[in-house]
Amino acid sequence: MAKADTVRTRAPLKTRRPPVGASPGTLIADPAARRSELRLTLISPEKFKTIDNASIDDLNTHCDRWPVVWLDCTGLANIPLIEEIGRIFSLHRLALEDVVNTGQRPKVDFFEDHAFVAMRMIDDVTAHRYEQIAVFFGKNFVVTFQEREGDPFDPVRKRVAAAMPNRLRSRGADYLAYALIDAIVDSYFPPIEAASEQVDGIEDQMLNAPHKHQMRQLHELRRDANVLKGVLWPMRDALATLIRNDVPFVKAETKIFFNDTLDHSLRLIELVENQRDMLTGLIEMHLSLTQARTNDVISYLTIVSVIFMPLTFFVGVWGMNFEPESSPWNMPELKSYYGYPAALLFMLVVAFGLVAFFKWKKWL
Repeated sequence: MAKADTVRTRAPLKTRRPPVGASPGTLIADPAARRSELRLTLISPEKFKTIDNASIDDLNTHCDRWPVVWLDCTGLANIPLIEEIGRIFSLHRLALEDVVNTGQRPKVDFFEDHAFVAMRMIDDVTAHRYEQIAVFFGKNFVVTFQEREGDPFDPVRKRVAAAMPNRLRSRGADYLAYALIDAIVDSYFPPIEAASEQVDGIEDQMLNAPHKHQMRQLHELRRDANVLKGVLWPMRDALATLIRNDVPFVKAETKIFFNDTLDHSLRLIELVENQRDMLTGLIEMHLSLTQARTNDVISYLTIVSVIFMPLTFFVGVWGMNFEPESSPWNMPELKSYYGYPAALLFMLVVAFGLVAFFKWKKWL
């Protein structure tokens, strides 16, 4: 949970574009892009092999010898390397342009012998920083491009590295692509559920005692929910496109698993929509509670003022500078032996009488 006195910063979703008039498929690296590193995973039903810090020579040597090849490129600074990867796997130039120009809307494009999936994953949960990840897959290969280190693919890697043969190693490249995409979608559940718990905590605090910092937290959470909504809706459309299209490198049985991932995305959208509705309601409730508290304060101050108004009147009257000796009409009560305690007792009776009247009218 963000502290009340902490200002949260977030990386905006920006889309880098080539210069106006540039040829389609022009690849221009972001000056802030990370150094490109390759990780090659070679997969067969009986065994697997992982090569860290792989090179193009490793690709040329091993790609034709294994049923499924997964190349993970971390960092997008090395444009010649990305172009060479595109040449080896015959990746479409326009798709490679979308890889380099990060900040793309989640989408799916189908080409002659491969598919391109652009998605966004949460790179930093606390700062809600999003990172683009691109997935290419064909008949016997999967290529992923990500902006920096850190991804939700560790469970997939562990399944690939399992001692016993498993479904992930035997079902082909389209199933591996499904596992990676499903991991990206499922990675949204923890931060969304954490935000829901935070909203519940703020609601409990508000019911006990509303504070100003809660309003800022609520607005920040609603802004996060709006960003999530802008990511999840096109992601749902992209997954639906994967299921609807009939291409030879996506088997019918794999579409069943993609349909499960689509259900996950719909569940995420429902969670975010419910969260936005709840946040809107809490913001309105906070305003109502604050207004009610202000009204209560004003009511008490008004009652106190009304009680002291007659007392102030009596004090003002009895405090006038008249000489009782000059006339019997000049405040003869000032000569009373018990005048002072009698005046205090009278004003006390008036005050308690007003309080009793307010309680009878249920104003207190």
